[in-house]
Amino acid sequence: MQSYWKVKLSIFLNYFVFAILLNSVGTVILQVQSTYNVSETSASILEAFKDLSIAGVSFLIASYINRLGYKNAMLVALGFNALICLLMPSIHSFGMTKVVFAVAGAGFALIKVSVYGTIGLVTADKKEHISLMNFIESFFMVGILAGYFLFSGFIDDSTPTAWLKVYYLLGGIALVAFILLLSTPLDESSLKIDTAKPFTDDFAEMFRLMILPLVLVFVICAFTYVLIEQSIMSWLPTFNSKVLHLPNALSIQMASLLAIATALGRFLAGVLLKKLNWLFVLTGCLVISAALVLVALPLAQNAATSGVTGWGNAPLAAFIFPMIGLFLAPIYPAINSLILSSLPVKKHGLMSGLIVIFSALGGTTGSLITGYVFEHYGGQTAFYFSLIPIGLLILVLILFSRLQGKNATVEISSVGGH
Repeated sequence: MQSYWKVKLSIFLNYFVFAILLNSVGTVILQVQSTYNVSETSASILEAFKDLSIAGVSFLIASYINRLGYKNAMLVALGFNALICLLMPSIHSFGMTKVVFAVAGAGFALIKVSVYGTIGLVTADKKEHISLMNFIESFFMVGILAGYFLFSGFIDDSTPTAWLKVYYLLGGIALVAFILLLSTPLDESSLKIDTAKPFTDDFAEMFRLMILPLVLVFVICAFTYVLIEQSIMSWLPTFNSKVLHLPNALSIQMASLLAIATALGRFLAGVLLKKLNWLFVLTGCLVISAALVLVALPLAQNAATSGVTGWGNAPLAAFIFPMIGLFLAPIYPAINSLILSSLPVKKHGLMSGLIVIFSALGGTTGSLITGYVFEHYGGQTAFYFSLIPIGLLILVLILFSRLQGKNATVEISSVGGH
């Protein structure tokens, strides 16, 4: 197994570059508005190109990944993304930006399914498997944080297209990961390929699963949660810029506080949910999230924002509002863990497919609604709107609890995001 360090390094680089690409959507939404003179509503469509390609490819590839092979699937994803990133600065346009996110979404779907399978091939035992899985998921969060500062570092207000040069760096990282993986043998002979089972069987079974009351209510929970999370995450840089009137580079950097708060929230949740009733913790988190909206937005309205040059003189609202990530963070991993632990192990693969699909649809819906409200009613109203799905999610979680049964605790072994 001495050569597997190359595969592992490639996996880390894969997750790093895709974390930056996928979670740069908020930054890019802000930048395309000025670079290509597009409206908030038009810019919000970028979320759909990212999420719908993730959902579509995840659904299609689940049945055929063993036939294609993990290594081949990852090479395809890395190759296409390296090419698109390297082309982006020279043939840039709003249309090309849509292509970047569509290719990134499709690539991530291939990467995620393949990486989860590859971990089992390159680890010797369960302990090593869990360790590598947690390192990889943690590195995804590192990529998200790095992305805010990488993009902001390339922004130059005097050169509207300067930020596009960051894609040369991202394309280069993807290319390094591609070469590392290509040059490393990966034994996939242990994969079992069922060539007789038609794709339509998996399709039908997935939707038979969805009509179970518990699964149906879960799907509404997942959809609503991601709608809230993505509407805030994707539009926070624009909120910082247009409502708090911060410089674009600073608006993007300060949005990183949301990612930091989310990472901390998921870490703390892993401890709390082992000791406390999950419904109590999650509803409490949602109530506090709603309270933060009601505290931070009036502060933003009354903030003195003239002459802001850096973190030191940024308004208090720019620090308070991202803390919502601390309290929203535990919800998604917890409900995923609850639904999977309520189903037979053989159904976990199909349930994972439903999680990916409805999470992607929720993210797209949240961004589109927020973009429309932002443009027509302003940023304050757009973020106040999050109170509606927060209230709905509390009600649906209570219903989910009643269907799922009175489990006092839930153990979450991995707290990686979606």
